[in-house]
Amino acid sequence: MKKQVDVLIVGAGPAGATAAIYAARANLQPVVLTGLTSPGGALVNTIDIENFPGFPSGIGGGELVEKIKVQSERFGATYVMDEVEAVDFSGTNKVLHTQLEDEYHARAVILALGSKYRHLDCSGEKEFAGRGVSYCATCDGYFFKGKDLIVVGGGDTAMEEAIYLAHLATSVTIIHRRADFRASKIMLDRARQNPKIRLLTSQVVHEIRGDDSGVRAVVLKDIETNSTHELTTDGVFIAIGSTPTTGIFAGSAKTDEFGYIKVLNNSSRTNIPGVFAAGDAVDPQYRQAVVAAGSGAKAAIDAEKYLESLEVCEK
Repeated sequence: MKKQVDVLIVGAGPAGATAAIYAARANLQPVVLTGLTSPGGALVNTIDIENFPGFPSGIGGGELVEKIKVQSERFGATYVMDEVEAVDFSGTNKVLHTQLEDEYHARAVILALGSKYRHLDCSGEKEFAGRGVSYCATCDGYFFKGKDLIVVGGGDTAMEEAIYLAHLATSVTIIHRRADFRASKIMLDRARQNPKIRLLTSQVVHEIRGDDSGVRAVVLKDIETNSTHELTTDGVFIAIGSTPTTGIFAGSAKTDEFGYIKVLNNSSRTNIPGVFAAGDAVDPQYRQAVVAAGSGAKAAIDAEKYLESLEVCEK
């Protein structure tokens, strides 16, 4: 079925839902496509968020996304559980085909596609996710004050996570599968010079172990000898990067070498007039809910100004 809309938002996480608030308040009647498998994005899997403004006692990720959704619906946003499977951004009207066989024609499109953390795919990782296994030191480090922690990774992100955690934890051990690190020299030197941080190379996390109260140890495997040993820890922070979920859109909007959508200057505008991007799909650095929400607001404001310019040209 063909549907004409002013603003179509792809993604219903904090970026997409916040964009929906701003677009709806501008009387643009946005339609939000949530996806079919994980409406609300990766944030819904976060058990407790304590650093989002306005919630002094913390809030669950799923509850936060739902509150933003309800707020946008109050102003006229519509949410549809559907997935985009093909796009044509060549015309003034952007055409998006969905899995449920709808065809949206949108004057403006906001891509709030999110990203997903890379996983170790080792035994115990899923079991202890949110109970000692984390992918974000800024998000969860506070819960590990005075603990002994592990950071897995060898790039700048891993060094940054370890240095941040060292301010809170008793000790931080960086586990890296290679003998050499990918991190920049300055970040590696900072980690090495921190008395709370030690580095273990040529090791991989083979298994994460724990009990009902959370993570208690990891089993490390030596890459060179294949021997294994157990290392006691209170938490495992996995810092091996993230992947933007840009999917089919990467063939239309310009992306960088890692798949993140490029935006022009300090805006949300992509290389395609009328197509805007926000949230983790444009942000490989911060990956915070509040930052994603802010970029969603920017995208909606940019889309509103774009539509106003079209109306001026049409008169």
